[in-house]
Amino acid sequence: MRTDARRHHDPQVRGFASDNYAGAHPEVLAAIALANGGHQVAYGEDDYTGHLQRVMHSHFGPTAEAFPVFNGTGANVVALQALTDRWGAVICAESAHINVDEGGAPERMGGLKLLTVPTPDGKLTPELIDRQAYGWDDEHRAMPQVVSITQNTELGTVYTPDEIRAICDHAHERGMKVHLDGARIANAAASLDVPMRTFTNTVGVDVLSFGGTKNGAVFGEAVVVLNPDAVRAMKHLRKLSMQLASKMRFVSVQLEALLAKDLWLRNARHANAMAQRLAEGVRAIDGVEILYPVQANAVFARLPHAVSERLQKRFRFYFWDETAGDVRWMCAFDTREDDVDAFLQALKEEMAR
Repeated sequence: MRTDARRHHDPQVRGFASDNYAGAHPEVLAAIALANGGHQVAYGEDDYTGHLQRVMHSHFGPTAEAFPVFNGTGANVVALQALTDRWGAVICAESAHINVDEGGAPERMGGLKLLTVPTPDGKLTPELIDRQAYGWDDEHRAMPQVVSITQNTELGTVYTPDEIRAICDHAHERGMKVHLDGARIANAAASLDVPMRTFTNTVGVDVLSFGGTKNGAVFGEAVVVLNPDAVRAMKHLRKLSMQLASKMRFVSVQLEALLAKDLWLRNARHANAMAQRLAEGVRAIDGVEILYPVQANAVFARLPHAVSERLQKRFRFYFWDETAGDVRWMCAFDTREDDVDAFLQALKEEMAR
């Protein structure tokens, strides 16, 4: 029996739950179609993955090597495995995605220990790192071998290049390596208005999880090795972690479409601008508190719980801390000014009830 594909959603509906809710950018879809047809060598030996390496060199220098993977959790697990021994541990913020939102994958699948540190704004500092950076010779404690930071952070804040340099210098002085979770690295670069290398390999980051999905890809991220001496057996770890795509050209061509020119930056700048528009409107509404600096494409706010529940019936978004009444509103590359204005109007109406 023939079954024709049909649209099951209203493409005009947008919410503020996650930039993962957004579809793919039309230029990315066009790139996938361009890569289709004919035969290409599987498992990363295709022309598109080869060209992606040259594109990555333009952003991160000639020693950078990209290993495309399916998703962000996979990128983080593969990267952290490549940086640690079997007895190793990773220092990260308590709010880090690898700790809160990856189902225990780094520990269960990666076989490593996370040593978490509470932070006021999602950002680690050398002083905060030292709360867990000890006991290297103590066989009763997992050995701190890696510091993992997120740029921008899970709370929407952005590290400056100098802040990351201080972390890298501090970690390296103690024999540790540095991993950067860059699920929203494009938004951070747009916020700082600097090239991505300025706060990665230039300041000492060893390995990067590069995010494409939140920036307009259908799926696909990459582990980018910035310091070849810091890792080992990357291609084997990617395979045994179930992150080796057979038709890798369709992952690589999406990243190429984003990075070869300026699509990645256009998308990020737009998402950030929509978050600023949203934040400006929220600040004018009595009874709603913005919790953290709005530096990328996220707005965290506190408002009455009942208001949030009513508002969620009109727009999708998530509670961040339901007990405290904290919520997170995310903007994406396809968020429109009209979407933001309609949300603000709905928020005003619900606050007035």
